[in-house]
Amino acid sequence: RADKKDSIEISISEENMLLVTVGKNKKYKIRLIESSATDTPLPKIPYDSKIILTSSKFDKILGDVQVVSDYLTINTSESKGDFSGKGDSGEVVIDLDKDDDDIEEISSKSDSVGTYSLEYLNPVVKAVGSNAGFITCEFSSAKPLRIEFKVANIGRIHFYLAPRVES
Repeated sequence: RADKKDSIEISISEENMLLVTVGKNKKYKIRLIESSATDTPLPKIPYDSKIILTSSKFDKILGDVQVVSDYLTINTSESKGDFSGKGDSGEVVIDLDKDDDDIEEISSKSDSVGTYSLEYLNPVVKAVGSNAGFITCEFSSAKPLRIEFKVANIGRIHFYLAPRVES
């Protein structure tokens, strides 16, 4: 804690201690913490279904589903897909049209259905926003949803969300 007029000097000692001198009277010796964090490898999960669409379209779909449900259900079969939600106030089904300019690809090796919480999905999509351009959603029945955001000048962001499991 320093006053406006105090000078602050920060250095590191030979013993790996942070030395902070505040004014003429206060001297702190603080142990530095070594980070043991390592890069976590991305999970290698084989997926059966893939949908590539614009992030703005996906954000709009999430908003439409959230009107009636806390969960997003994704269905795919061959080259067809839909997003849906069902709750106490009603239900919604949004069919995906391959001819839509906002949809680049819908593909599925086998019929897949996955249900995911909007509570966790919405904040991530909102945080990345429309900066991502096209996003890739990959999933299979009873497997996590994988969303890849391609962000210009930054790279890619991968987001994994576990499916909702009903008991």
